Amino acid sequence: MTVIDALSLEMLEVEMFEVEGIEGEGIEVEAVELEARSFPRSEADPPPVCSDLVSQPPFHHVSVLLPEVLEGLNLKPRGRYLDATVGGGGHSQGILEGAVESQVWAIDQDPAALGAAQERLHPYGDRVQFWHGNFQEFAPGSLCFDGIVADLGVSSTQFDQGDRGFSFRQEAPLDMRMNPQQPLTAETIVNTWAEKDLAQIFFEYGEERLSRRIARQVVQERPFHTTLELVETIRGCVPAAYRNGRIHPATRVFQALRIAVNAELTVLDRFLAVAPQWLAPGGRLVVISFHSLEDRRVKYAFRDSPVLKIITKKPIVPTREETRKNSRARSAKLRIGERIDDRTV
Repeated sequence: MTVIDALSLEMLEVEMFEVEGIEGEGIEVEAVELEARSFPRSEADPPPVCSDLVSQPPFHHVSVLLPEVLEGLNLKPRGRYLDATVGGGGHSQGILEGAVESQVWAIDQDPAALGAAQERLHPYGDRVQFWHGNFQEFAPGSLCFDGIVADLGVSSTQFDQGDRGFSFRQEAPLDMRMNPQQPLTAETIVNTWAEKDLAQIFFEYGEERLSRRIARQVVQERPFHTTLELVETIRGCVPAAYRNGRIHPATRVFQALRIAVNAELTVLDRFLAVAPQWLAPGGRLVVISFHSLEDRRVKYAFRDSPVLKIITKKPIVPTREETRKNSRARSAKLRIGERIDDRTV
């Protein structure tokens, strides 16, 4: 058994937590521990993360497709790697364990996630540097990476924390911000956006076929302040067969609101446009998506990039064993692109 296999097996044996997810979108959960020091940085490097992040509550997250990610990155000793969505730190830990003297730059816009990763990766000392913010805003300066990983999933903690508003199963403010410092919330959207705009995001971001009906009812019954108020309105305006169907009737609307609040698809498009430029020749870009809106963007961005060679003709999906242990991983899709030498372009 290789170091990577042993590490991934150990990580997958952690206790699983059952959380709700979006249909077609996997939710990874993992019991983690929780600071690490920073590399010396140049004037061009981004600012360091605030020290108060380590005081955030526990963050539970299981890293999906861990062995596949580590293999896809083609790890090498003393390599430099960027974890664009560090979450609980599982992929970063795998990199640090799997590549001798490797260094990791770890990014997350959620302070709770970043605090958890800091604590978990503390034993690796100055091999890890953290940055709080959205990956599209990251500016590596003159740094080039041997690999970049982006896991686009939503963690169980983000669903379970009562004040986040991601869950349609518990009472919470209509928030849904990944970064609590940003101004736009789901409450602002549902209470102030025009009916046609609500219908558009429900249809485009949630793939909700009853988008117009739901938007009309939302406008008639607003204002809304909590998640369950919105859920009741959605339940009340859809047919009984839809209300009692295979997935919760609020699933697609909540997905749409979360994507709109955090501009997830716009941010992903920008990241996919710039991330290949951050790679050294031969470096790998590894992206895990959880629904078709994300996966299509990754697929076409890789295809259209003049500096990437596609490694995965078809996306890699979790094994039956992984989905047995973590059912929320079942919709994950992993794609890999490799930076080609500029001289061959």
